[in-house]
Amino acid sequence: MLVLFETSAGYAIFKVLNENKLAQSEDLHKDFETPEAASRLLKLTYFHKFEDTTEALCAATALVNSKLSKSLKKTLRNCCIEAHEQLAVADAKLGCAIKDKLQLSCVSNTAVQELMRCIRSQLDSLISGVTEKERTAMTLGLAHSLSRYKLKFSPDKVDTMVIQAVCLLDDLDKELNNYIMRAREWYGWHFPELGKIVTDNLQYIKTMHILGQRENAIKCDLSDILTEEVEERVKEAAETSMGSEISEYDAEHMQCLCVEILELHQYRSQLSDYLKTRMMALAPNLTVLVGDLIGARLISKAGSLTSLAKHPASTLQILGAEKALFRALKSKKNTPKYGLIYHSQLVGQSSNKNKGKISRMLAAKASLATRVDALGDTTSFELGAEHKVKLEARLRVLEEGNIRRISGTAKAKAKFEKYQVKNEYMQYSTSIDSTLTTKKRPLIEEIETKESEEMPKRKKKKYSTSSEQINEEKKEEEPQTEIESVTVPKKKKKHSLEHNIEHGECSGTQIKTESDIPKKTKKHKLESKTEDISEASIKEAQAEEDLSSKKKKRKKKELIELEDATSVKTEEIEEKYEVSIKTEETFEGDVSVEAGTSEERKKKKKKKEKESEKLQQTIVSAEEVEEPVSSEKKKKKKKKSKQD
Repeated sequence: MLVLFETSAGYAIFKVLNENKLAQSEDLHKDFETPEAASRLLKLTYFHKFEDTTEALCAATALVNSKLSKSLKKTLRNCCIEAHEQLAVADAKLGCAIKDKLQLSCVSNTAVQELMRCIRSQLDSLISGVTEKERTAMTLGLAHSLSRYKLKFSPDKVDTMVIQAVCLLDDLDKELNNYIMRAREWYGWHFPELGKIVTDNLQYIKTMHILGQRENAIKCDLSDILTEEVEERVKEAAETSMGSEISEYDAEHMQCLCVEILELHQYRSQLSDYLKTRMMALAPNLTVLVGDLIGARLISKAGSLTSLAKHPASTLQILGAEKALFRALKSKKNTPKYGLIYHSQLVGQSSNKNKGKISRMLAAKASLATRVDALGDTTSFELGAEHKVKLEARLRVLEEGNIRRISGTAKAKAKFEKYQVKNEYMQYSTSIDSTLTTKKRPLIEEIETKESEEMPKRKKKKYSTSSEQINEEKKEEEPQTEIESVTVPKKKKKHSLEHNIEHGECSGTQIKTESDIPKKTKKHKLESKTEDISEASIKEAQAEEDLSSKKKKRKKKELIELEDATSVKTEEIEEKYEVSIKTEETFEGDVSVEAGTSEERKKKKKKKEKESEKLQQTIVSAEEVEEPVSSEKKKKKKKKSKQD
């Protein structure tokens, strides 16, 4: 059995002297403890030395890819084909390649792997013709050349420079903002009006650097920085400024700060130009598609261009919005649709409705562009430009609404109505800012509904008869006759109250029939009483003509006067009652027209109570009139009984 062993110096082919010991792979390392013991098992038959590092690099790359190099073919043809023996190989894939091309039987198993480890431990003693120093130097050179080849080293494709440049650019922006705000606040004590006249930060710093103290504004020429109108306003404001006075020493320090700000601004512009050139060299397709600044930020966020190329499109879409993503996942809400890619030109051009779609499509195309830039050999930006044109066309279609159908007729345009752009800006209502508690005015519909809800409740409390239900149905059918239907049951209520006072009972049927009868019955009762008294007086006159004739005439006169008084009082009561009913009708008509309030209800109750008290008083007075008549009857009956 022959053994193939690859080294940095060349290929070595050993012959196994005792094949039985290979079967005992667990104890094989004991036979390689000393060089003498190793020489008893293995014997070097052939060694092919590499001429230079290029040949060694080609051989090493071929071995890494499990391929058969030219130098390896020569060595195997010279040694192994003539011997017709098995060949032990460390890599099984390489053994298959040798078997296909050279028709040699190859072996690769755990015993061979253990043998390779033992050979590596005693390599210096087994290989002759190469010193240890030469072998270490060749190993180092091969390692460097192989690492360069693997990484495809190119000075133009160093993403570290881009990462550092974009980080420095962000830091410069922060520092410039801090310096400008400090300069505005510092110079504002001396010339506060300048900040309102000159709003641009760079122009403000330049004018501040030229002016120094505000007294020099008349002498200075600001035409290179400002327009004529603004220059005149600055000079006028300098004459009437309300700022505090400063010394020349203070003004010099302010001017030194202005010089630093201007130098930083100039260096920032140079750094941005440098970043554009480096991004076009490193990732041209990504730069054309997304932009140099956003592309550089994506690379710096991922760590390198190769790691960005390994990310899927969904990760690239939300790269930079990690906090919002994990917050949404924790609170079980909607995840963010975009991260750093939001600041790109295509996403900025789209409306709020289409930003999510465009960011998703842009992330998909950007991931393809980064893979081409990182792993491709070309440096052209044709792919990025092509994808950008497609995305712009797609955005135009989304904004217009002309989406094609998938089903039905193939590629047939769907019919849409005229597209109208809706205003996406909301106006802020200033009424929300007020802290005063104000009652909201109800709508007309709300007032009508409240009235309709309140009216049946009143009916249920006041009336409980079958006639009232009929009136309610009439109200629903004829809304114009609301006032009439409300006033009719009120009369019945008043009459029922009077009837309750006399008899102490109340029922629906009595209210209808007895509402108008009581007043007439009183009159008939009084008339019947007077007739009885007249008949009795006639009988007594016959018996006692001489004594009682004069008295009878007087009594008759008194009775006639009483009858007249009672009839007048009853008429007055009826008139008052009709007047009160009319007032209630008018009052309730107003209530049905206007929304009744609590105060008006209280007034109604008070009026009703007063009217009921008056009715009770009138009824009591009528009873007092009837009492003397009944007392006279009793006296007459007693006299009759005595005479009998």
